[in-house]
Amino acid sequence: MTTEQKATGDMPLAWFKSSYSGSDGGNCIEVAHEATGVRVRDSKVVDGPQLALSSSGWAGFIEQLTREIR
Repeated sequence: MTTEQKATGDMPLAWFKSSYSGSDGGNCIEVAHEATGVRVRDSKVVDGPQLALSSSGWAGFIEQLTREIR
């Protein structure tokens, strides 16, 4: 987990990477929860762009992933 400042404010975000991610620097994403939803970023480009999803958007994304892997 890493904690960094948000680009738009002073509240730090706590970034999490899946426990399924290896330590070999593969293709991983990190997520951080905030008041309005979830932020997603590439774990190899921590200063790069972030995808901001609403709470309902994130829930829909996770629900769809769950359906796809069954």
